[in-house]
Amino acid sequence: MLRMTVLLAALAAPAHAVGPAQTPLVDPYNSGMLSYQQKEFWGDPKDIRLDDRVIVTAPQSAEDSFHVPVMVDATAIPDVKRIVLSVDYGPIPKILTYYPEAAEPKFAFRFKIDQGTPIRAAVETHSGSWHIGGTVIDAAGGGCAAPAAAYANADWDEHLGEVRGRIWPETGRVRMIVDHPMDTGLADGIPVFIIKNLAISTPDGTRLARIEMHEPVNEDPALSLFFADNTLGDALRVHGRDNNGNEIDATIRTILTQ
Repeated sequence: MLRMTVLLAALAAPAHAVGPAQTPLVDPYNSGMLSYQQKEFWGDPKDIRLDDRVIVTAPQSAEDSFHVPVMVDATAIPDVKRIVLSVDYGPIPKILTYYPEAAEPKFAFRFKIDQGTPIRAAVETHSGSWHIGGTVIDAAGGGCAAPAAAYANADWDEHLGEVRGRIWPETGRVRMIVDHPMDTGLADGIPVFIIKNLAISTPDGTRLARIEMHEPVNEDPALSLFFADNTLGDALRVHGRDNNGNEIDATIRTILTQ
């Protein structure tokens, strides 16, 4: 069962901005990490607020610490520039940054969790305001410290960077899985080995969305992006690189691509 928790100081209260002379944000999770998150990931914005329009949906308790599903929906906020995902408790707090560009500010992904923690989505608009939402996920943990399952297969590197995906133009949904170990560097003897960035574009090169990834994104990243109904063609290009310089370059279509 998925549970949605909205970051609000009080359910009936409006969203609150904070500036140099205003009251600091009150963390509904009392984690002690909200000020750290703001300093490390959101900078020093003059306009930042807890906002019930940022909807983060995730399991109440993680059944699989290596593949925790999360959906972020900020479609009620206009003019979104980027969405930063992070956790309060974990060896690597920052998960990913999504730049929707021509897409809707809504996406789904999976990540590795190391212990029970709040997960926060910070939405920045082009005007520089920040809108913060989130939820809490309980977990036994350990997802960040184990080696990738791919290494059990002798030919894992032959499939590195392969993309499987599909487009549903009528509903504007794009689903993809990228083969990659996404090593965190926390397993003994295995260095960091992750996809750094992915861009989604039309076949003629017009970029539609971009994702910057960090170590907590799950092995073989599974991503769903959303666009306006009937605005996509029958093919999209997925292009990116990992931190070792390996290139990812694939085309996904309206039929399942292997």
